[in-house]
Amino acid sequence: MSRNVEAEIIEIDGSSHSSSGTIVRLAVGYSVLTGRRVHIYQVRAGRPRPGLAHQHLQAVQALAELTHATVKGAYLGSRQFDFIPGRFTVSGRHRFAIGSAGSATALALALLPVLAFSPQSVEVEIEGGLFQDFAPSVFHLEHVIAPLLRRMGLDVEVDMLRPGYVPKGEGILRVALEGRAGPLRPLVLERAGPVERIWGISLSSHLSARHVSRRMADAARAELATADYEAAIEEREDVSAVQAGAALALFADLEGDVRLGADRAGAPRRSAEAIGRHAAHQLLAEIEGGACVDRYAADQVVAFAALAEGQSRLRIEQMTEHVATALWLAEMFLGASGRVERFLLTIDGVGLPGAFVR
Repeated sequence: MSRNVEAEIIEIDGSSHSSSGTIVRLAVGYSVLTGRRVHIYQVRAGRPRPGLAHQHLQAVQALAELTHATVKGAYLGSRQFDFIPGRFTVSGRHRFAIGSAGSATALALALLPVLAFSPQSVEVEIEGGLFQDFAPSVFHLEHVIAPLLRRMGLDVEVDMLRPGYVPKGEGILRVALEGRAGPLRPLVLERAGPVERIWGISLSSHLSARHVSRRMADAARAELATADYEAAIEEREDVSAVQAGAALALFADLEGDVRLGADRAGAPRRSAEAIGRHAAHQLLAEIEGGACVDRYAADQVVAFAALAEGQSRLRIEQMTEHVATALWLAEMFLGASGRVERFLLTIDGVGLPGAFVR
């Protein structure tokens, strides 16, 4: 199907809702899928450092490269740009480097809604930060979000090839998808039963002499024990990362095929014990909140639910600005309606976008 990319321009105020890079990543992905040109202004206007940061710029450039799009005015720090979609012919192997410790997982999540509709198999390696505050960790992407997407019919695998921490980054993750055709299935997770298992991964790089992996895990186990939970936490010692660093990820598997996650990255003057306690406290809050999708996954699955055929219903613990942002953009580009009532997130998916080119 041919399309006139100049026929319609969607204007987006980047200071709206969360005023975050989420607006950039989702809007550009929807532009590719619907063939609608987008102009984003006041990019990240409400943030301490407004404009496109490394990870947001790389998301725009990567999607342009993958889909033969044209980008105007996008550079590091720019506060407005145009994205003009091109031909959708994604396949093969690709590699992108953020050039900083910016989140490689956030870039992967920018690409996935587009890659999900490639009829050919695709493999992408992304270099950047894999563990930091205010972004999903690679462990959460691998063990929480990817399984949710597989339930929707997307054959996706996520692997960490090398850890990467702030400030250098240079971690590497790999995302591989099998080619597919047809719409995604809706996701229905409305009730979480009792906890069946709590487990996790305690990772440190170049810190074995300080026993950081063991200390994070021990602190998490002790915190979880206060709620009468035992946790099987794998302690990993790594020497492949380009710098020292640490991260802890915890998961709770609940009856009803529900998995909740929480994690914490290392940082200067943040003790191993503080990391363990924080991650455990977060996980306990997710469990006690009765959610079927944790707060870190809820906003990430909105785009996939909007693109799916049918109604998705997800029990969440709280309505966040990121969820509101994702719903706003899904309705703007796709006409997919979404709402939250009594902590039930309902999204009426539209199936494949009408202007999608295969």
